[in-house]
Amino acid sequence: MTRAPLQALHDHFETLYAGSADPYGARTRWYEQRKRALLLASLPHQRFRNGYEPGCGNGELTARLALRCDRLLAADFSAQVLRTARQRTAALPQVRLVQQVLPNQWPVTEQFDLIVLSEVLYFLPIDAVRSVARHCARGLAADGVLVACDWRPDFAGRACATEAVHAELGRIGLHPAVAHEEDDFSLRVWTRAPRSVAQREGIR
Repeated sequence: MTRAPLQALHDHFETLYAGSADPYGARTRWYEQRKRALLLASLPHQRFRNGYEPGCGNGELTARLALRCDRLLAADFSAQVLRTARQRTAALPQVRLVQQVLPNQWPVTEQFDLIVLSEVLYFLPIDAVRSVARHCARGLAADGVLVACDWRPDFAGRACATEAVHAELGRIGLHPAVAHEEDDFSLRVWTRAPRSVAQREGIR
């Protein structure tokens, strides 16, 4: 993404979150609560050692993911957004919040057994999405889980279709575990290891 569109997007979120700590109703709307519950229920492991959530927004999903993670790195490119997320996660010492711009500031020195990309990649052009997908392929641990959850209808700030985002992530050689489609959003989960939850627990 060139500097001009990135700056415009940054300015948009700075203004948006300056006016409201929850501009999308992540805490109050049933749509958001239900989507978050579906995402969390779709995670095939009960616990994760080291999670990563770029594009964490106001930290509402972050707070729920933290309950499943020993450590969770949450990032956003907006300082105002991070201030809101920091307030939401203040009581969660396992959460580390940082300011990052994707894909160039991906934490390449770390390995994660959970990567959650929720409502973030469609803001990036397809070349940047491919770069993020490559980072996921390199940064996901041997038993890692990759999640993508994205709004499907078009909107003014969209740079890439949700279907295109998920197609790029689906090409990095992981095993598809969950594919949930609704008119409003699409949820995908991929795993490094092919075994299902029942297989991991010896049920089958």
